[in-house]
Amino acid sequence: MYNCNEIMIGHLIQSKVIEYEIKTPRICNFLKCTEEEIEQMYRSEDLDTELLLRWSKLLKYDFFRIYSQHLMLYGPPEKPRHTSEAGKGSLPHFRKNTYTKEIIDGMLELLKSGKKTKQQIIREHGIPKTTLYKWINKYM
Repeated sequence: MYNCNEIMIGHLIQSKVIEYEIKTPRICNFLKCTEEEIEQMYRSEDLDTELLLRWSKLLKYDFFRIYSQHLMLYGPPEKPRHTSEAGKGSLPHFRKNTYTKEIIDGMLELLKSGKKTKQQIIREHGIPKTTLYKWINKYM
């Protein structure tokens, strides 16, 4: 399991490349870059979004979700909006958090190990009480 707090995107990409056994010439052809640039990307902590999108397509894996997980766990809590503000703005509004298996496993591990209580997980990570209890019933 990787640490959602420290994202080393290049290392995560390299792990998927190794897992899927994709050869470097194919990657170079798809990304239109050199082997040296690929190696540099593997060492990068961050990548340009267009490049990350291309990696996501090549490896058929949503690398952006890693950042979404980070925001769910470590981002500031969303401020309540007035009903008159609902629907305003040009960006889409996401009504529900989508928790991946990694987040669920991480939260349950904190609970099992005694590092955090249920109340701490609910308060510190903003996970709804009912959601946490569903995870406990389903996975523990």
